Amino acid sequence: MSENTVIQSVLLDDENSTLVILDQTLLPNEKLFLRLTSQNQIWEAIYSLRVRGAPAIGIAAGFGAYLGTKESKAETYEALYEDFKKVKEYLASSRPTAVNLFWALDRMETRFKKEEGKTVEEVKKALKEEAENIRKEDETICKTIGENSLSLLKDGMGILTHCNAGTIATAKYGTALAPIYLGKERGINFKVYADETRPLLQGARLTAWELNEAGVDVTLICDNMASIVMKEGKINAVLVGCDRVALNGDTANKIGTSGVAILAKHYGIPFYVHAPLSTIDLKCSTGNDIHIELRPDEEITTKWYEKPMAPEGVKTYNPCFDVTDNSLITAIITEKGIAYPPYNESLPKLFK
Repeated sequence: MSENTVIQSVLLDDENSTLVILDQTLLPNEKLFLRLTSQNQIWEAIYSLRVRGAPAIGIAAGFGAYLGTKESKAETYEALYEDFKKVKEYLASSRPTAVNLFWALDRMETRFKKEEGKTVEEVKKALKEEAENIRKEDETICKTIGENSLSLLKDGMGILTHCNAGTIATAKYGTALAPIYLGKERGINFKVYADETRPLLQGARLTAWELNEAGVDVTLICDNMASIVMKEGKINAVLVGCDRVALNGDTANKIGTSGVAILAKHYGIPFYVHAPLSTIDLKCSTGNDIHIELRPDEEITTKWYEKPMAPEGVKTYNPCFDVTDNSLITAIITEKGIAYPPYNESLPKLFK
């Protein structure tokens, strides 16, 4: 993948106190970078999925926490900390399921506390450094996840992916798409089938777009076509990302992921979850403990249509995520290695 195909979707323009993000809600028709200067704008961007993907959300949260604190007029460490906590609490309310959001904000708070006794300007400088570290580390993490995943794949394989876990969802490379990009750099080519991923069409609008931009062999399919392409022998592995991993290996990912996992199990196809350690929540025992965010009705009934495609006033149920049972997951691929069942034993070992 050439450098000009690698899009950085979250950047800091510190000189202008601005968070620059690629507005993913406008893709594939328009590539627009937004310049966000207020906490309300950053909160809305995370909530409305203008910035999305677990790692990218964490990066945006880190920069958002820094910029919000940078605006503070506090003159003492203690007063600045009170302002920081308000910023953290506000940003944390934007996406209740995304563990990277809380992970990044907690990390920023930890760094803040380490600077106790220093001047206000020194603390602000430290927060900027920490936010930049989150971004740089994510780029390294994604590449390592890609290396580990690539070790399980072979040239020419058919790959099915759901939602978007690519370069625009991270600092660079992506998680589930990292082996695709690394493989292309090395002359290893895959045939990728991208689920459209209703109702927000992240597969159609984002995954198909970025892979096509990078010159990857990608075919777009509707979500309900996954079974037939598996049955026809076109799929050799399923690669997905995730937003949260429980201690027992249950994983929360974009709605529809669990259905793909059930199909893969039926057809004997390996199902690989790509998860940075920051998405693994050892305090969360099982998937039953993961809060599932409900999204607005219009995402199903009107969002993509010139005219409503459902009866006016009809009840809707629009969960943003579902939980894939650990029994359906072949392996969980992280930057620290590949975890296999039983996950309640293998996942904690990754942290040692």
